[in-house]
Amino acid sequence: MSVPFFDIHYRLDPEDRAEILERWGNVLDHGGFIGGPEIGELEEKLSSAFNLGEVVACSNGSDALVLALKAVGVRPGDEVVVPAFTFFATAGAIARIGAIPVFADVEMSSYLMSTESAVSKVTDKTSAIMTVHLFGRQAPVAPLAESVLAATGRAIPILEDAAQSIGSVGAEGDCGALGIASGFSCFPTKNLGAAGDAGFSATRDPDIAERMRSLRNHGGENYIHKEVGFNFRMDPLQAAFLLHQLPKLAVFQALRIEAASHYRKLVLEAGLMDWVICPEDAEGHIFHQYVIQSENRDALKLHLESLGVGSAIYYPVPLHLQPCFSELGGRAGDLPGCEALAERVLALPIHPGVTPEQREEVVSGIASFYS
Repeated sequence: MSVPFFDIHYRLDPEDRAEILERWGNVLDHGGFIGGPEIGELEEKLSSAFNLGEVVACSNGSDALVLALKAVGVRPGDEVVVPAFTFFATAGAIARIGAIPVFADVEMSSYLMSTESAVSKVTDKTSAIMTVHLFGRQAPVAPLAESVLAATGRAIPILEDAAQSIGSVGAEGDCGALGIASGFSCFPTKNLGAAGDAGFSATRDPDIAERMRSLRNHGGENYIHKEVGFNFRMDPLQAAFLLHQLPKLAVFQALRIEAASHYRKLVLEAGLMDWVICPEDAEGHIFHQYVIQSENRDALKLHLESLGVGSAIYYPVPLHLQPCFSELGGRAGDLPGCEALAERVLALPIHPGVTPEQREEVVSGIASFYS
């Protein structure tokens, strides 16, 4: 049985297609191709659904992080502490505004930034810390802020890379509403995915939100520019698509959580716990990805491919070892948690279209490898 790693068609049945085309037809009718009414409607509904305060729709998740960083006052030359085990855009956004990413290690069990490591990276040049709610699991924000304050005597702003965690509600509350500002991605494969690139920033501070809105539109309006901004506007066609998908998100999240529980059960029943470490079932985890740790990961991936089972590696090279950041002086051995995970992690198919039978096929393939 073939098991694709991801299949976009699980959310595009004939009824979906008809409704999406109707929404897109409305955009064609009103002609507001830049800043149309769908943008404001989406921002309001996202804010209400996820308790995010003010939402600023933008071009993609990477640009959402740039807006958040710039709007809270991070300047060229400032240092921003960030985990090295995450997607490139987390650090890329910092570098894009001329700031310096300072890489911290992560916890092997949770994949989240180590508070101890983050605190150790703070210097007099640190103007912010960006934590990442990786793979749909909420990272601690208040404990991080408290630890930094206790260690340094400084209240350093915490930003959230919530690109993979929309709708996750953990012990502290809603992801994206815990720090000073946050960025979300609506890339097509995300839990709330568009039909192309899209994203949004969020904050509970009206002044920061106002600056974000200005920055996404070249830093001004009516040809008066207070600062040099960006062209980071969201397309109303993408907003219309997201307005269609948003009501379905709760059902899709529940299916992901159910699939994660099923994977854990199958791994236990197959007696694979000596070879496979399943992700922890933490409060609020919405499993954007289901990422196991395994011995002989690369060989296992090839074996699954030979059986027609898709998988993916997130992420094979930690950020402190990326060639573009070599001038920052990162070396192998600096961040052992990140480096170990880069050699061990493997994401299994988890999107809501994966059937129980397909999950059984995935775990059967893993079992056949280790047997």
